[in-house]
Amino acid sequence: MELQVLKLVFTAFTVVFLGAMIRVLDIMIWRPQRLRSKLREQGVRGPPGSFLIGNLRDIKIKMLRSHSTTPSKPPSQEDEQALTHDCSSELFPSLDCWRQKYGSVFMFSVGNIQILYVYDVEAVKEMSTCTSLDFGKSSLQLKVTGPLIGQGISSSNGAHWAHQRKILAPELYVDKVKGMINLMVESSITLVNSWSEKIEKEGGVAEIEVDSHLRSFSGDVIAKACFGSNFAKGQEVFQKLRDLEEEISKTAFFFAIPGFRYLPTKSNREIWKLEREIRSIILKVAKERKETAPENDLLQMILEGAEKSGKLGRGDLMDRFIVDNCKIFYLAGYQTTAVAASWTLMLLASNPEWQAKVRDEVVQVLRGGQFPDADALRKMKTLTMVIYETLRLYPPVALFARETLEDMKFRNIQVPKGVNIWILTVTLHQDPEIWGPDAGRFNPERFANGVPKACKLPHTYLPFGAGPRSCLGQNFAMMQLKVLLALIISNFSLEISPKYRHSPALTLVIEPEFGVDLIVRRL
Repeated sequence: MELQVLKLVFTAFTVVFLGAMIRVLDIMIWRPQRLRSKLREQGVRGPPGSFLIGNLRDIKIKMLRSHSTTPSKPPSQEDEQALTHDCSSELFPSLDCWRQKYGSVFMFSVGNIQILYVYDVEAVKEMSTCTSLDFGKSSLQLKVTGPLIGQGISSSNGAHWAHQRKILAPELYVDKVKGMINLMVESSITLVNSWSEKIEKEGGVAEIEVDSHLRSFSGDVIAKACFGSNFAKGQEVFQKLRDLEEEISKTAFFFAIPGFRYLPTKSNREIWKLEREIRSIILKVAKERKETAPENDLLQMILEGAEKSGKLGRGDLMDRFIVDNCKIFYLAGYQTTAVAASWTLMLLASNPEWQAKVRDEVVQVLRGGQFPDADALRKMKTLTMVIYETLRLYPPVALFARETLEDMKFRNIQVPKGVNIWILTVTLHQDPEIWGPDAGRFNPERFANGVPKACKLPHTYLPFGAGPRSCLGQNFAMMQLKVLLALIISNFSLEISPKYRHSPALTLVIEPEFGVDLIVRRL
């Protein structure tokens, strides 16, 4: 009897073990080979990969590391071309090299994840306007950025994504944002006053590394806009999210190696700790809000939208929805705005003629020293052109990653289920075939008649995505940028500091690696 039991146990163990081994082999070897084979049959080529790590060893991506104070020559109008603004070859040299070798569509792998790089502009158009629920978030993106932007209801499940967009109705969001312009003005005035005090103390001119000031401004705005009277907790959340982003950037692509994110490395332990702390603070504030009077902020909009939905229910799904969307507002309203403002001020400081044009317009619109409102912001056409051009040269998101949740076809490419698709925004934004021979130069004039007339193929301009998957927070970010820049330019003149070193680098967004140092004078 005991022998029969042992035999049954051994047989069961063997079956389970063999089943697990077959599944591991399928995930690690057979499935990637099948996907690559299906793409290869259509003429799609790419660099050969290694077992487990794929092409990780060959991929060179310039990530943000640390600040340096080593001085360098500031750019003048004559050598502004020397800045190049060529983020594509600067940040993704391997992908640029492979595109030249294998063409506009090629494949490579990161770990066991198969990636299809697409530069076919017509295929890009189909993908950016695709409404199919089978075209979801990239599994690699979720592995790398999931701790920062969430994986709950906004995960690769297309139905969840569509439901989330319905809950946070864009028209409701836009109305909410318009009511928050006063918050943006208040925080901008605080920044302007702090710079004025510094300039006065230093005898009429000050050298300022603007990045930390812009992050403080943006963090202050989004904390108040998202958390209302609990803005102090909001500031704590956003600082921890910044720390989390920096921690993720240290080992980003190692997350593609199967099982790496579960290893108790020093970096992973810190990521897990920060995730728990962020989740705990957000849910605590949300719980307190439900027990007190409602407020006119973004958290209230999230809570009310979630309550009205019959699909979220209670418990973990509801909690993930709340936490994930607060994280998304961090990325759109805090990180994107601060970095875009840094790049815009750098470009205006190195292009004094455009700085003067923007100032003249702002002074004229804000006649009598009034503060910006929604109507005034709409009239700032030149400032809008400058922001559009900045977002072309330094887009908030360097690439868009998606995954086919079922077999799909784009143009003449049959993309198998499970393939990740990469569209490099920075490359599309500086293609001379699309933008003309001056594609690598700062020229806001190209946007004089709006985005549709700025280039040959407007659908390739993707600073906030396009179509049904465009960033929900872009209106918030644009209003923040306009208010902040209008008040800075109308109060100060800007020059590039000799300390400035032009070096774009990547976290989740394209940042100045060594910060932006400016010489600032009060007007």
